[in-house]
Amino acid sequence: MSEAAVAAVSVRDALARAGAQLARAGCDTPSLDAELLLASVLEVDRGRLVRDAADPVDGLALASFEQLTARRVAREPIAYILGRKAFRRIELAVDPRVLIPRPETELLVEVGLTLPRGARVVDVGTGSGAVALALKDERPDLDVTGTDTSSDALAIAEANAKLLALDVSFRRADLTGAGAYDAVLANLPYVADGASLPPEIALYEPAEALFGGPDGLEVIRRLVASVGEVPLLALEVGFDQADVVAALLSDAGFETVERLQDLAGHERVVAARR
Repeated sequence: MSEAAVAAVSVRDALARAGAQLARAGCDTPSLDAELLLASVLEVDRGRLVRDAADPVDGLALASFEQLTARRVAREPIAYILGRKAFRRIELAVDPRVLIPRPETELLVEVGLTLPRGARVVDVGTGSGAVALALKDERPDLDVTGTDTSSDALAIAEANAKLLALDVSFRRADLTGAGAYDAVLANLPYVADGASLPPEIALYEPAEALFGGPDGLEVIRRLVASVGEVPLLALEVGFDQADVVAALLSDAGFETVERLQDLAGHERVVAARR
């Protein structure tokens, strides 16, 4: 048997070895992570890995896969390793300059979808542009703006808008900045200072987009106080913050306050109207 044959590693074996490494590192979904990384290296879909499980992985591809696996063993998020993240109907470029879009944030888009035709919407703390771009993708009639205090985040959001060919305006501003809007949607920092977070978040995601003061609500309070008579304000909040935020919005004069649950059953978005 040749040295090449002895050294050959099948797709199945490469996945099994990487999956075991990731499991030992404490990753929640080691097999899925391994499949995503190898599929990316081989430029195939995950179904192809199943069909071609017995095929060998060539040396260069195997080396690249092992490098990506090592990054995931260090608990770097899959989205940062791959440089992309799916969000509703679009795919976004992401890196450690922005938070990774999460399924619960899609609730903000769902609130935005209820707006009347031609409404003016601002996505505050836009980051990668996820909410603003997904909303524009599904409701091209809306006038959508995204704001952020981070010029790095805005560079990513603008690049995503260009790649997706979506007409969203992005600008650097604290909260909404200047302008009149029919709706304000916001995924602001809401983690309490000093809170314990998984390594993927604590080590890699931008702290300024996560932490919101002693109880996590400093930035949210500032936004509520700044929006004036806006008809609709929707906020993503921590899993145990809905009661406090709902009371805050009622005290600010909003007539109706709705709580939307994420897939885990947590009240994750509070939407207030007047």
